[in-house]
Amino acid sequence: MTSDMGALIVITTVPDAFLAVKISDALLQKSFAACVHVLPVGQSHYRWQGKIEHGAEITLIIKSSRHRYAELEAEIKRLHPYDVPEILALPVETGLAAYLDWIANETK
Repeated sequence: MTSDMGALIVITTVPDAFLAVKISDALLQKSFAACVHVLPVGQSHYRWQGKIEHGAEITLIIKSSRHRYAELEAEIKRLHPYDVPEILALPVETGLAAYLDWIANETK
């Protein structure tokens, strides 16, 4: 994988399983992601608008590439119900070359 097409792990959370599938399918259909791993419901505890909040959320771990990030982010924001959704992109430093190539090929 070349440096300009470096792999990313993008993390977002959603309020329910329906939205997890909807976002996952949209990202995969548009080749913005090679894979979306959907974790089971977990509890989020956070500060929002000056208050401590608690809620159940599903975490999506999205495998993508740097050159598709802007489109991926825009698609999540378009489909997401939160005013400020969690969207964090982490660069992949290294990994199995064949897996990184697969990500690159799936997100062309």
